[in-house]
Amino acid sequence: MSTLQVSLIGSGNVAWHLAPELDNIGYFVREVYSRNTKNARKLIGRLYQAELKKDLDFSESTSQIFIVAVSDDAIDEIAREIVVPEASVLVHTSGSKSMEVLGYASTPNIGVFYPLQTFSKDKKVHFQDIPICIEAENRHTRKTLKNMADRISESVYQINSDSRQALHIAAVFACNFTNHLFTIAKDMLDNNHLDFEMLKPLIVETINKSLALGPQQAQTGPARRGDLEVLDKHLKALETHKSYADIYKLITQSILDTYPNE
Repeated sequence: MSTLQVSLIGSGNVAWHLAPELDNIGYFVREVYSRNTKNARKLIGRLYQAELKKDLDFSESTSQIFIVAVSDDAIDEIAREIVVPEASVLVHTSGSKSMEVLGYASTPNIGVFYPLQTFSKDKKVHFQDIPICIEAENRHTRKTLKNMADRISESVYQINSDSRQALHIAAVFACNFTNHLFTIAKDMLDNNHLDFEMLKPLIVETINKSLALGPQQAQTGPARRGDLEVLDKHLKALETHKSYADIYKLITQSILDTYPNE
């Protein structure tokens, strides 16, 4: 069992799930720092032996790994302010920020530990199924992160900052944009006194089919068929929802462009 100790900077959704997972695999979380001390105390309540850290001076810390799990906008400032032991490893968990943002740190051992998943505090996740993407400045950091990632997940990838950003953009399309389309669909149903439950089997089948066949092969619908009459009817029905109509037009045109000969 590993005796490495970890300090967490942040108490948001990623930290909420990652910190207990680290505790459970033997990478004990000893300190939690967060500007939101209320959230930090709640997170500490989920851990075995963590304590609240009130500032970013970790120079006397016994932790060997420091994980910055905060919003992308906050990483730059924290990277400038944090003080860690010179031999320690410092990483962030962002999909879109480069590793170099940690270049201000007092340690040369910087890297990225990016779990490719959507996190919400009230929804349990299973880390063994979550791809972990790592990047490291040097061999020591790479080995440290690889060992930790292998203990958490069955899927570990070593990718650089440019590739990770492309992956993050793809994830926004696949996850965030898709979920927003579900929100629009639910709003339309609510406005017509229809139950969102009616769409759930369709959503599940759509995702399963896309994974089984590949998304391009699985595409169906009036735009894929080039059924202009149906498309015009839908747009007419959306005349009172301009923002929804604009999204409908944009995605429809993208589908038409993807299948030009059909």
